[in-house]
Amino acid sequence: MSMTGTEFDAEYGADQIQILEGLEAVRKRPGMYIGSTSLRGLHHLVYEIVDNSVDEALAGHCDTIDVTINKDNSVTVSDNGRGIPVGINHKSGLPAVEVVFTVLHAGGKFGGGGYKVSGGLHGVGASVVNALSEWLEVEICHEGKIYKQRYERGQVIYKLKVVGDCDPEKTGTKVIFLPDKSIFEETIFDYSILKQRFREMAFLTKGLKIILRDVREEEVKEQTFHYEGGIKEFVTYLNKSKTPLYDQIIYCEGEKDNVYVEVAMQHNDSYSDNTYGFVNNITTPEGGTHIVGFRNSLTKTFNDYARKNKLLKDNEPNLSGEDIREGLTAIISVKIEDPQFEGQTKQKLGNSEARGAVDNIVSSQLEVFLEQNPNVAKLTVEKSVMAQRAREAARKARDLTRRKSALEGLSLPGKLADCSDKDPVNCEIYIVEGDSAGGSAKTARDRATQAILPLRGKILNVEKARLDKIYANAEIKAMITAFGTGIHEDFDISKLRYHKIIIMTDADVDGAHISTLLLTFLYRFMPELIKQGYVYLAQPPLYKLEKNKKIWYAYSDEELNDILTEVGRDTNNKIQRYKGLGEMDADQLWDTTMDPEHRILLKVTMDEETSSELDLTFTTLMGDKVEPRREFIEANARFVRNLDI
Repeated sequence: MSMTGTEFDAEYGADQIQILEGLEAVRKRPGMYIGSTSLRGLHHLVYEIVDNSVDEALAGHCDTIDVTINKDNSVTVSDNGRGIPVGINHKSGLPAVEVVFTVLHAGGKFGGGGYKVSGGLHGVGASVVNALSEWLEVEICHEGKIYKQRYERGQVIYKLKVVGDCDPEKTGTKVIFLPDKSIFEETIFDYSILKQRFREMAFLTKGLKIILRDVREEEVKEQTFHYEGGIKEFVTYLNKSKTPLYDQIIYCEGEKDNVYVEVAMQHNDSYSDNTYGFVNNITTPEGGTHIVGFRNSLTKTFNDYARKNKLLKDNEPNLSGEDIREGLTAIISVKIEDPQFEGQTKQKLGNSEARGAVDNIVSSQLEVFLEQNPNVAKLTVEKSVMAQRAREAARKARDLTRRKSALEGLSLPGKLADCSDKDPVNCEIYIVEGDSAGGSAKTARDRATQAILPLRGKILNVEKARLDKIYANAEIKAMITAFGTGIHEDFDISKLRYHKIIIMTDADVDGAHISTLLLTFLYRFMPELIKQGYVYLAQPPLYKLEKNKKIWYAYSDEELNDILTEVGRDTNNKIQRYKGLGEMDADQLWDTTMDPEHRILLKVTMDEETSSELDLTFTTLMGDKVEPRREFIEANARFVRNLDI
């Protein structure tokens, strides 16, 4: 498999494996090495092993990776790469494979010996997975022999030994591991999480085939991800719920200053900018120098073309980057030998050479593309001019909605029943649908710490509206003013007035739709509120059971059955099915849904590692295209609970 610009034929033997430090700390502080011991950390174990196989693919030595979730919830990862070296590493006197699995920061990724570029967390992969597994076995095919070693909680159980023969032409590595239940809060792998990640990996490594299999159920699940078009196919996939502005995918590729750059992009009819950056196949949700370089080149090249070809009049201002990126889906993937990341979590790239390399390659190749495709250039500039006008109208509207100081005198929305405590840590705001539920909530609340903002009907679907329409919408304006943070480039988390934003809607289809509209608005315009854990969904009860003047509330069918089993099923039972919050009086609403001692709140979270999939889900559910929405609903209907039709 050819990887233009990333092939590297340096010797990859036992002495290219360098030892940097010992393993002891991993089991004591697992979060430092894999982020957390939650579901997210659990899946990181698989990514770490797969990343090692992808590194072999990036170096041109592997084209197939096979991942299986086994019946006992262990995972098998096998590849057809060169196989981890089995010879003796002279610094340690141990087989190189044992060093890789038992010594932290030992691998072919340090010192430029084994790989030109590599992903993974920090080269800690194999040893950290080993340390956090009940057991791990590695098998290597090398020169006609199968070598095997087993570890338990990071400790070697037996020396590396030959256990059989293999085809002398065949090479590769197979790793099987079982996560340690005493370390992880949850040890059941989620097929869909792995599926999203491996689809992304396959898009980013053109030609690589990743096969994911789940054999835990009777019906085996299996999917193969293999994209010869690489990131061009990624853009097509992300745009499938939108209408592209033009047919072509703009593609730029090249190498400069030891940075290999690949960029694919296409505009669509939506209003959001969906630009995703990757460094050595690792997502960079906070951007970095590669994204800065891309945006500079895009803004400069489109403006130069528009001026030169009289698509912008002399008296018209330049298009801003934001205007040009309206409705853009773009993937910026760079491969770099020594990536420098800001922070331990690889959230933001810091290498200055990446900025220049991306800027240079995109500028020169995009200029040629626009010259050869004047229709694409014209359509994009026209859309950008429309965005510019809407942005100017939005700016005027925004000046009215910004939360100003008391001296400047912008008051909070009249319908907001604010709380008296002014410390945001203690304060929460309930976003409630409808006046009747809003009235009950205002009566029920704790006035010191609970604010109520009733909304009338369904708010604007921001997925289908430009900024000027959004700022002109009374309900959205009320939320922006109440929260205090501003939106988009004005957003300032330090001005947040409530540390809990609680969406409280009816437990029916309309309520679910209103919740989704509100979450779409927050995701598009204030994503930091979700990322930092300030957004919640209230869980009103579905049933009220009354028997002999005693009352129980049930939040699901299962809970109702449990209560009925406990109190007995007879004619004295009075069961009420709540259709909406308006059916509860203030006391009931307080007892069930607003009292911090007894209520159930669901925190809304988002995983930035699969942000492209999250974006696609919002577009599919809230966008204009019907067919992708129907497909999504058919595929996911069996997961829906407590939905009244």
